[in-house]
Parts: sequence; structure tokens; C-alpha cells
Amino acid sequence: MNVRLSEQSAQPDETAAGRLARLREAMAREGLAAFVVPSSDPHLSEYLPERWQGRQWLSGFTGSVGTLVVTADFAGVWADSRYWVQAEAQLAGSGISLMKMAAGQPMQFVDWLAEHLPSGASVGVDGTVLALAAARTLADALRSRGVSLRTDLDLLDAIWHGRPALPVGAVYEHAMPYAAVTRAAKLDAIRTAMRDKGAQWHFISTLDDLAWLTNLRGADVEFNPVFVGHALIGLDSATLFVADGKVPAELAQALASDGIRIDSYERATAALAALPAGATLLIDPRRITYGLKEAVPASVTLVEAVNPSTFAKSRKTPAEAEHVRATMEQDGAALAEFFAWFEGALGRETITELTVDERLSAARARRPGFVSLSFATIAGFNANGAMPHYRATQASHATIAGDGLLLIDSGGQYTSGTTDITRVVPVGNISSAHKRDFTIVLKGTIALSRARFPRGIRSPMLDAIARAPIWEAGADYGHGTGHGVGYFLNVHEGPQVISHYAQPEPWTAMEEGMITSVEPGLYRPGCWGVRIENLVLARSVGETEFGPFLDFETLTLCPIDTRCIALELLRDDERAWLNAYHQTVRERVLPHVAGEAKAWLETRTQAI
Repeated sequence: MNVRLSEQSAQPDETAAGRLARLREAMAREGLAAFVVPSSDPHLSEYLPERWQGRQWLSGFTGSVGTLVVTADFAGVWADSRYWVQAEAQLAGSGISLMKMAAGQPMQFVDWLAEHLPSGASVGVDGTVLALAAARTLADALRSRGVSLRTDLDLLDAIWHGRPALPVGAVYEHAMPYAAVTRAAKLDAIRTAMRDKGAQWHFISTLDDLAWLTNLRGADVEFNPVFVGHALIGLDSATLFVADGKVPAELAQALASDGIRIDSYERATAALAALPAGATLLIDPRRITYGLKEAVPASVTLVEAVNPSTFAKSRKTPAEAEHVRATMEQDGAALAEFFAWFEGALGRETITELTVDERLSAARARRPGFVSLSFATIAGFNANGAMPHYRATQASHATIAGDGLLLIDSGGQYTSGTTDITRVVPVGNISSAHKRDFTIVLKGTIALSRARFPRGIRSPMLDAIARAPIWEAGADYGHGTGHGVGYFLNVHEGPQVISHYAQPEPWTAMEEGMITSVEPGLYRPGCWGVRIENLVLARSVGETEFGPFLDFETLTLCPIDTRCIALELLRDDERAWLNAYHQTVRERVLPHVAGEAKAWLETRTQAI
């Protein structure tokens, strides 16, 4: 993507200003007062194939979340606090303003449009990439001000010269033993859920749901082992819509034997339009676009509910959990090799934030079953670590030298599981203020990791457990505390989310088998940042007269650097938890390392 854009930027109008000028010309031709470019695709993915990275192409802002709004005399990107520093730098000189968005309020741009557009104006957005729920919110807000919404326009196609095509990489099987449940069994479970809701048909667009259901994987989306497609499931039929040539003949035969036929990606909309009158169709309004919903005939009854596959894939089976445990041992060994090298090389050779990414990625790549990173590594030294979604580039990065804290947030995709971990390590001499912040965050990590709670509690309600020690210190952080994690799937998945910014809906309930991150933080802009992240597995701890209870098994296996701890701030029970965790790390990872990595692991897991 960067190469293609840099090549295009050599053309006179391929600056952000030139692209905006072309967009405004197209808007004028259609009679639009404003055009909205969300960060989404027809599958509402977090990481977008190049074809749908329109917001980035127009604005130059590379953050994964943000909405661009363009009028005749204004352009702005709405982004939350995780991206403010990055967006200010990337938007500088573009004529595009950063609109600072409050956490948990992704639709704030709607209020701006309703306030600034006159009655009778028209707003355009490509309905094929706009979530149905978001489209309803947008349309209702504009309608109340006499502003109309057009969703039938893809203006990017008219102005984006050389726009990338659909990804063409082949789809492949996620094979046994790692695919512990057959796709036939998964289809049966989905159809049972459809019957329970009175639905004869079910449409799936979200790529991780699709990959989970079919036991297929791909490489169409950066960092996520998924492929671009849709599926239409009937009570006695199933069709997978993917680009021609993506499914090898032998795999197509295997799918056919399980009752799944292949059709062209472009025919998904027509298949929805062809549903018979009187049919009932199950859709998830948060996981289908407005454009696809509009293809459904008015004679078809819609049943709106969370995709059954979203619940099913979040609850890992015992076999999947065991594969993830083995994956964590390998990932922990890769981290031990990296940190042993890092500590030995620090002060002896030049190390930059880019070097950290390169060496850590190489260590993971040597581990069995490794496929790719699970997201872009965040390696932030001192002030860069204070930006939760910072990413070093060739043009802008820090050298790791002097004194301070280095924050590293990284993860890997393995055929046997997905990892995500954040650690903070000292560089040179660190201050008592560094140690205080680190220890406050550690107390939050320990508090939630040790929690016991009723099964089915709505996951956003757990957020305060991790924040309590941080709040007690008069501090806070502007992101959620935990997200669901897939099984060789997306590093971010639902339905659970540990965040007070999220609504505690019934479908966010914590259930046994869910893998979730625990990642409180504390950030001092311009100075340093601290985040300590482990993945945990929700497990049953029995039942009392008050009902069934769950707790968390910590899955991640990597030492937490005790050199950063203000020991006087830890209670005895917190020290006991940390010592027990380090003993587990040592016992589980030690068989997978040797030499300097083994010595490092033994040193960093010593009891305090």
C-alpha cells in the first residue's frame, strides 16, 4: 500500500489536497453537501484490504479507526484519543482537521453534520461499507434536521485512479488437529440457532465468523488469517461467495461434501435479492452493511440478532484451549529469546524501535506453526510509549538509548492460536515515578486477573476491577481494559469486551471458554506510557447457592519485569500472585529455550 501510494503521489494531483478536490468535484456533480468516508469495508473489518482503505488514501491518516467528513469548505477526521498525536502529525498541511472524539462515542461526526448542514441538504456515503446500525443512527439524526442521506454512491471509484482490486490469494484449510470441530458440526449448530429464532436463512459477512464456520483461512486482510467472502446459510443449503479462483478444486470438493457450494463474490447481493417471498432471514445489524440489507426484498421478514457464530467462536472448546496453552509456551520462548538478545545488545549496538519489531518478529517466525504477526508491533520508547496505538516508521522512530521505559505490544498468529502481549522494560536508569506508574498498572492487571465473578456477568462491568487501583492513585486511561481474542483468527473479537465505554448489553456476557485480554495502562503524554497485557481464559470455578462462578486462567507466559516495580506498593497477596505467575512461566517455557534465553528466563522469574 505504501509503495503504491508513494508512486501515485508523484502525480500533480495526488496530494491529499488534490484528492479532496476531485472528491468535491464528484460531490458537486451529485448535488451532495457532504460525503462521509468511514474506516470500513463490506465486511466491517478492523483491518481493511487495500481496496477499501479510502479514508487513509484520501487523508493520509493511517490509524485503524476514524471517519472522514468532507464538505465544500471543510474536511475533518474524527478520531479518539489513541490517535490524536498520530493524526495531528499525519494531517498537518493537508487541509484536513483533526476532530477529537470522546472515547466510546464513534458517531460524534453525526452531531456535527446535523448542526452544520442546512435543511434540504444531502449527505452521501457508500452504503456497501456502512454498518446497518450506523446507517440507521446517521439517517435518523439527519432526518430530524431535514437533511437526506444517499447511500447508493461509491465516489471513490470515480476518483481513485488505480484503485486496488479484490485480494486474490488462495483460501486454505485450517486442518486437524487444530480445527477441533468439523464444519459440518458447526453448520448443524448454526442451523439449530436459526430454528430457535424462527429463521430459515442466515447471512454472514464478517470474515472471522465466515472463517470459523468453514474451517478455512486466508491472507486477504493484514494480520488476520481470513479471506474476503460472504455466506448464505439455509436450513438445508449453504453458499460461500468468494472471488473466482480463490478456492482450489480439491478444497471445493471437500466443501461440497459438507454441503457448501461455491459462488462468485459479486453474486452475494443477487442471492439476497432472490430470497423467496415470506422467507425469514437472520441478520446481525452490527455485522452487516446497509447496502446488503437493502438488497433483501421487502417481502422477506428480518430477524435481527447477534450472529450465532459470534457466540460460538468466542467460547473455545477444551481442545482449542489446550492448543492455545501450547502456543503460549512457544510464544513465550520467542519472547525470552528476544529479551535475552535485547538486554545483551543494549548499550553495545544501535537499537531502534524498528529493530525491536524486526528482532521480535524474527524470533516468533522461528517458532513452529507461526503464520504472521497478529497486529502491527507497537514498540514505543519514552514519549512514544504514551501513544497507545503508536507505530514506528522509517521516517519517524526513536533510538533506544539513555534512560526510560520501552513499551512493546506485540502478538503472533499461529495455526494453534493467536497471541497478544504487552510488556514494559527499563532502559538505563529509571525513576521512582516510572516505578510508581508501572506498579499501579501492575496492581490493576493483578486485580482483574485474580477476579472471581458470576457466570454471565456483562463483561463491561468487569472494567472497574482493573481501574480501581489506578483510580485510587488519581489516574486513568482512555481505552478499554480487555477485548476478546480469536483462535487463529482476529486478535480482536466479540462479543465480550471489558470496557466501561461499551454498553453492558446481554450479549456481552462472560462465558466459560472465552479468551480475553487484560491490559490496563497509564500514559503521560510527552513522557512515557505503561501497559501490562496478558491473555486470560474464563473457566468454571464451581457453583454456590448464588449460582455458577467463573475466574480467569492467565494464558500468556512471559515475565513481568520486576526491575520496574516499586515493591513497597505491592501487598503480600499481590506479591504472591506475581511469584506464582513467574513460577508457572519458568516451568512452562524453560523446556523450549536454551543458552542465553534460558539464563534470561531464570533471572527474570526469580521470586520477589
